[in-house]
Amino acid sequence: MVKSHRGARGAGVAAAAAGLMVALTAAAAPAGQAGDKALIGRWHTEREGGVVEIHRCGQALCGRVVDGARLRVNPDQRDVRNPDRAQRGRKVLGARVLSGFSGGPGKWKGGPLYDPETGNGAGSGTLTLVNPDTLKVQGCIASFLCKTQTWRRAR
Repeated sequence: MVKSHRGARGAGVAAAAAGLMVALTAAAAPAGQAGDKALIGRWHTEREGGVVEIHRCGQALCGRVVDGARLRVNPDQRDVRNPDRAQRGRKVLGARVLSGFSGGPGKWKGGPLYDPETGNGAGSGTLTLVNPDTLKVQGCIASFLCKTQTWRRAR
């Protein structure tokens, strides 16, 4: 009888510990997602009236082209400057330009990044939220060779 009591007690402790782990995991997930919400939305790029929409893609943040001066003239514009010949036939509208960013609440790291206007890409980068309406987007091809743009929130 005592043995079964200890077994029940041990099972209760294990269940409580499992419950605590679930509660901690659930509490941690919304905190990261809440921080991500600061970036989610549309952002004006520095050139060509471009607009990139940052959105969730799995557990990370990604960005895709949703507008631009040239796209308003020709929405069927193709990614002709892409260094990958196989990608040159894809549409610029909707093209992914940011991938795999995680972190927050003020800085996210990830990559790759891609600029369809120039065809340049970066393997890694950072997104730094300066304030709710200003985002610094940095792409790096090496730790010392980086380029930064300032994006403004689209309203």
